[in-house]
Amino acid sequence: MAAPAQTSAAVTGVEHWAGKAPDVRLFLWEKFQGSPDGKPVIVWVHGSSMASTPTFDLALPGHPSVMDWFAGLGYDCWTLDMEGYGRSSKHRDVNSDVAAGADDLEAATDYIRRLRGRQAALMYGISSGALRAAVFAQRHPERVRRLALDAFVWTGEGSPTLAERRKKLAQWQASNRRPIDREFVRSVFSRDGHPDAADRATVEAFAEAILSLDDSIPNGTYVDMCANLPLVDPAQLTVPVLIMRGQWDGIAGFHDLLDFFDRLPNPDKHFAVMPGISHSSLHMKNWRLVYHLISSWFSQPEPVHTG
Repeated sequence: MAAPAQTSAAVTGVEHWAGKAPDVRLFLWEKFQGSPDGKPVIVWVHGSSMASTPTFDLALPGHPSVMDWFAGLGYDCWTLDMEGYGRSSKHRDVNSDVAAGADDLEAATDYIRRLRGRQAALMYGISSGALRAAVFAQRHPERVRRLALDAFVWTGEGSPTLAERRKKLAQWQASNRRPIDREFVRSVFSRDGHPDAADRATVEAFAEAILSLDDSIPNGTYVDMCANLPLVDPAQLTVPVLIMRGQWDGIAGFHDLLDFFDRLPNPDKHFAVMPGISHSSLHMKNWRLVYHLISSWFSQPEPVHTG
């Protein structure tokens, strides 16, 4: 697939709803330029502590949202709030763990495939969203054309953030939800020791967007990342995979990821270290570097000779 060119035409946003269980509704958000018909689909998968639109559709002066940017490159962009987050159903007493997130992706891609055609999607996940996306791709490789895993964790080895988080494991296991506030959102950018990697105005706008949708979020991915790793078997992940690791990310242990990368069976794989970036890469000062990596991966030509 040839690398697409950015255009400045207006981007359209459309709200959708998919059913998961008889009484569970999942909020889906789609963005595209012109018509979505025939365009390659990207599904963006959010992480543990915030819903989808603050993560992927927060536009700031001089910093377009990743959905707007990729819609401008000619993609049909989709994201969804997992159950328990944002606009999706929150009434069930569930912790919305990684496996449940993969179930949500199944329901969402069922809906997208019915509406837009049964092409395999491009998929990007960040943090526990990368775990959700990887578990989904392991279950349904026929639905994922290329996979980008940002801030991914395999066994948790070499992760100072998870080592600290495990000290509160009993707390995460005692309740299905935990409260969040502005200081918590700020800590996402400060905990890796490089708070200047993100612009302060971006952090505050991100916090405002998150808190406008949620004052608490599910604990399931925290429990999974503290007590249940590994959740993905690299030998069973057969789709093309890009591993993206921020230089200072306190969750994605470098050697842990290298070991995971080495075990991926598909030779169509890349490992990228992102300089000047900690955990929340899309909201860093170096966001252009991140967008470029994703764009390059999703537009990479398929090999014509495989031996």
